[in-house]
Amino acid sequence: MKRKTYPSDLSDEQWKLLETMLPPPEHFGRKRTVDLREVCNGLLYILLTVCAWRYLPSDYPCWQTVYYYFRLWRNSECFVAINDKLRRLLRQQQGRDENASAGIIDSQSVKTSEEGSSERGFDAGKKINGRKRHILVDTLGLLLAIKVHAANIQDRDGGKLLFESCKDRLPRLFLIWADGGYRGKLIAWVALNCRWVLKIVKRNDVKGFQVLPRRWVVERTFAWLSKQRRLSKDYERFCQTSEAWIYLAMVNVMLKHVKL
Repeated sequence: MKRKTYPSDLSDEQWKLLETMLPPPEHFGRKRTVDLREVCNGLLYILLTVCAWRYLPSDYPCWQTVYYYFRLWRNSECFVAINDKLRRLLRQQQGRDENASAGIIDSQSVKTSEEGSSERGFDAGKKINGRKRHILVDTLGLLLAIKVHAANIQDRDGGKLLFESCKDRLPRLFLIWADGGYRGKLIAWVALNCRWVLKIVKRNDVKGFQVLPRRWVVERTFAWLSKQRRLSKDYERFCQTSEAWIYLAMVNVMLKHVKL
């Protein structure tokens, strides 16, 4: 009997594309019997509804199985690899080089739940006790890299952590736009260690809201991610898990935009 569908489920076209990007089964051990499409649908259900693992509907595989694959793919950086493949595909469909030459960096502070109490801090500027998400996106707003850490770490230091984690897998990147929180010694550090140019986008002396050149792109990406309720707050015990959910959220966004 076919189960009822949920709005978060993958379409046939989306699954056909995503299936080619998942790791193949191991050549040893017991043969895989679980339907990976249903596993992915279960992960998207949790992502979009902020459902606890144990409350996953019985229509999906048991929550332990879905959680097992989430941990397996998180630890193997499978979500990072799928994000990179989809980003390159989307860039090619937009007539761009598959590897970005320019990017935009920004941070977002979010509250944590009790699970995330071991790695959190107080962001005095935003008045938030929790974690900070640093993202680097290309000029289309597609995710290049993410770093999650305690919110009490300043943007300059958090940006350095992000750049150190991704500098070896972005071969064509040259220019990065950032706001005033990244000015200072970080500019020279980026030039010396990453061979990139960090350009600060300055705010004009105009009162009220204003759209800053290039900076609006990364703000739009945060808006895309915030529509997925698992990211409304940081519910995770480990920062690595938070990063995995953000990569999965971006995969979900790109699957809706890629031409199938």
